[in-house]
Amino acid sequence: VQLVESGGGLVQPGGSLRLSCSASGFSFGTSVMSWHRQAPGKGREVVAFITVGGYSTDYANSVKGRFTISRDDAKSTMYLQMNSLRFEDTAVYYCKASQTAGRDIWGQGIQVTVSS
Repeated sequence: VQLVESGGGLVQPGGSLRLSCSASGFSFGTSVMSWHRQAPGKGREVVAFITVGGYSTDYANSVKGRFTISRDDAKSTMYLQMNSLRFEDTAVYYCKASQTAGRDIWGQGIQVTVSS
């Protein structure tokens, strides 16, 4: 049972990155999926979530209009397209699967750094 994030790195302000979260060992298609982030010295916050089947999404106000969450159930993978990145988007990004049985599964996290 695991989630593995990829696609992070260093980007300049105004740039873009696409994060991926690959799932294995559990029923990805029946899980609500979400992205979270934790900046240095701050608590972890939810960035975006997507429901089972991808029928509904929601975003933190700070990323609305810039980030897009999506999922490909055939590939057991979730994505976060991040555009117009800002310094304040610098954080460790985590993906999470919330299962119907109430269990949460977290990825190990991946660093995103926005810097000139």
